Amino acid sequence: MDSMIIGRYLPLNSFIHKRDPRLKIGLLLLFLIAVFFDAGFIGYGILSAYVILCLLLSKISFKDVMKAMKPMIFMMAFLALFNLLFLQTGSVVCTLGPVKIYSGALKQTAYILIRLILIISMTTLLTACTKPLDLTLGLEKLFGPLKKVGFPTHEIAMMISIALRFIPTLLEETQRIMKAQASRGVDFQEGTFKEKVSAIVSLIIPLFISAFMRADDLANAMESRNYNPEATRTRYHQVKWDLGDTLSLIFSLIVVTGVVVLSFIPVSYTHLRAHETDQYL
Repeated sequence: MDSMIIGRYLPLNSFIHKRDPRLKIGLLLLFLIAVFFDAGFIGYGILSAYVILCLLLSKISFKDVMKAMKPMIFMMAFLALFNLLFLQTGSVVCTLGPVKIYSGALKQTAYILIRLILIISMTTLLTACTKPLDLTLGLEKLFGPLKKVGFPTHEIAMMISIALRFIPTLLEETQRIMKAQASRGVDFQEGTFKEKVSAIVSLIIPLFISAFMRADDLANAMESRNYNPEATRTRYHQVKWDLGDTLSLIFSLIVVTGVVVLSFIPVSYTHLRAHETDQYL
C-alpha cells in the first residue's frame, strides 16, 4: 500500500510543476484520447518518448512511476492472459498443449499493456506535479463555460479535488488497519478461501467506517467555516498562462496530431491498394 503514489503531490521545483493546471489537465485528456488511436508501435513509441521527456522535466524518478504501477500488476497480468487465451486472430505463433497463441492476440496484448503503462504514468505525473488546490482551480476554470447552462462547475471540481486528496490518506488508513488486524492474528497472505474472505471483510468494514467518519468531520469543518458553494468566491492564488505554457501546448499538440495522423495512414494505404486492385480487375 505504501508504494501507491497516485494522488500524492511531490513538492519539487521543476518545469512541469510550474505549468498552468489548466494546461496539464487539458493535455492529459488529449493524451488519453491519443493513446486509444491505433497508431501502431511507432505511434506508441512517440507517446512513450513524450512521457519520458515529461518525467525528466518533472524531476520525478522512474522508480516512483514503477511504484504507481505495482498495484496494477495483477490486473495487467489478468488482461494479458485473457487476451492470449481467448483472442483468435492472425496466424498461430505457438501451441502450448491445447492452447494456441495467435499473432493478433500477441499484438493486442502488447497494445493493452502499453496503453495501461502510458495512462498510469501520465496520471501519476499530473497528481505528483499539481497541488490539489491547483487541480480544483484548473478544473473549475476549464468547466467555466458550462456555468451558463447550470452545470455545477465548482462542486464537481471540489469533489474531484477532495477525492484525489484523500487517496493517500485512505491508503495509509488501510495499511494501519491491516497491521492492527495482523497483530490480532488475521492472516491476509495465507489460508483457505473462506479465511481470506473473512480477512478482507475485517479490513473493509473498519475502512468504510473510517472513511465515513472522515467525510463527516470534513463536512463539519466546511460548515463551521461557512462554506457555501453558490457564493461568489475570491482567490488569493490566481493561475497565470505564460510563454512556457504556450510552447508546451504547441509541442504537445504536434505530438498528439502526429500520432492521430499515423493511426489513419495504414487505413489509407489499404484503401489505395484495394482501389488499384479493382482497376486491374
